[in-house]
Amino acid sequence: MGISIVIPCLNEEKYISDCLLSLINNGYEDTEFEIILIDGGSTDSTLNIVATLQENYSFLKVIHNAKQKTPFALNLGIENAQFDTVMIAGAHAKYPENYLSELEQLLEKEEIDIIGGAINTCVKNDNSKSRAIQFVLTNKFGVGNSVFRIGTDELVEVDTVPFGLYPKAVFERVGVYNEKLIRNHDIELSKRIKLNGYSIWLSPEHFVDYFARETFLALAKNNYGNGFWNARTLIITKKLSSLSIRHYIPLVFVLALMLPILLALFVCPYAILLSVFVLFIYLAFLTKIVLFNKNKLNLVYTIWAFLCLHFSYGIGTLMGFINSLAFWRK
Repeated sequence: MGISIVIPCLNEEKYISDCLLSLINNGYEDTEFEIILIDGGSTDSTLNIVATLQENYSFLKVIHNAKQKTPFALNLGIENAQFDTVMIAGAHAKYPENYLSELEQLLEKEEIDIIGGAINTCVKNDNSKSRAIQFVLTNKFGVGNSVFRIGTDELVEVDTVPFGLYPKAVFERVGVYNEKLIRNHDIELSKRIKLNGYSIWLSPEHFVDYFARETFLALAKNNYGNGFWNARTLIITKKLSSLSIRHYIPLVFVLALMLPILLALFVCPYAILLSVFVLFIYLAFLTKIVLFNKNKLNLVYTIWAFLCLHFSYGIGTLMGFINSLAFWRK
């Protein structure tokens, strides 16, 4: 037995040292695991930091990803993994002690094929804005029924899991990451894994510290890309089941605001009242969530964080469909 840890990476100088050391300090012998860092051409100090660590840890390897994008990196890592268990890790994360060994023990249970831990959303700089973003990314109204973000009290089967441990045989049977999907490749692979009869589980006791983006612009950019690739995922896979219901909700919200405005412009001016009503209910509900929360949150920042998340995600999905239609017409 042994574990090959695959980490896609690009310009992660702020996070890579903590990430690697947390994995190195997980208690494994040098011969029991390896860390494969797949670098997409970092131009900051990332590779210098890694080179310094390599002087003491021979199991830390670096592979260059000429195509730069994440799915290519993950597939390179899986291809070069020498052990029978592969962990898909993230450079923005810090892993607790015994994460690997305890999840590996759970992997031995007959009903569990893939296992991972939940996300403990953290911020490097604690301020009113970053706390608002942190709250939104851990709130059910913000991220839906994404169990690995909102947490659970029991070992539970899920549709996808972050930072999971996978028997290499799973990839050999169902295939690796779809390299046409720059985003959502993890969700699509999880769906494919489930369709092939494997089970994916989330452990309630193992939390990985994941460092979130700390500005509204970064939050919006990231979720615009997520939404955009939602649409592209559907177009590429031609399967509605490639995503879960929660991935469609922001698009529905954006359309509920936009369509009445279009009707007001071209058909009935009073249709705009429907958009006003939808937005009023949305903002009222957000205000209640923030004011009745036990944490001391800035109301304006938190509502703005929700708006950034939902609007960017929904508009990204809409633009993904429009982009795909434009591509078909060529």
